[in-house]
Amino acid sequence: MTKKENEVKEKEKAEKHENKHSSKKTESKEIKKLKEKIKELEAERDELKESLLRKVAEFENYKRRTENDQVNLIKYAAEPFIVSVLQVYDDLERSIKHAEESDDINSLREGLKLVFNKFTKILEEQGVEKIKAKGEPFDFNLHEALMQQPAEGVAPHTVLEEIEPGYKYKDKVIRHSKVIVSQEVAETNNEDVNDNDDKGND
Repeated sequence: MTKKENEVKEKEKAEKHENKHSSKKTESKEIKKLKEKIKELEAERDELKESLLRKVAEFENYKRRTENDQVNLIKYAAEPFIVSVLQVYDDLERSIKHAEESDDINSLREGLKLVFNKFTKILEEQGVEKIKAKGEPFDFNLHEALMQQPAEGVAPHTVLEEIEPGYKYKDKVIRHSKVIVSQEVAETNNEDVNDNDDKGND
């Protein structure tokens, strides 16, 4: 082998070694980059996981608060109405004390009227309305007929008397009016009347 051939071979060998070393260096850099990327992704994952756990905990707390609020809302729903009624209750108590201490019937009557009017106003503010009954056409949606009776000069199925008042709460009937209703009056047969008159004349 000539000197020149040896030199070429040595050069090729050196180039191969250098390429191999360079390739390893490149691979090492790529691995380092990948490892750094993995660390970044793991950190991002941990952060998202922690954020998700916080959100779940916040949602559970919100859900618990909402459920408690709903329970309290239902539990104390009548509170405003009761506060209003307590005023009437106090007035009634004062009226009773006044009645025990005084013989003035007129004063007691006026006091009770005031209490009644106050209570009526409170009910109306809450959407409670008394159902009209006497003189109205019978309506099974509003009235409950306890009995029927004939009544001259009154159209059939008209409310004659109200035994117990009925009430509506907003658009719902919460108690039907208990009433007496007029029934159709049987018409007297003209021929029978004439026959009876003829018999009477005989």
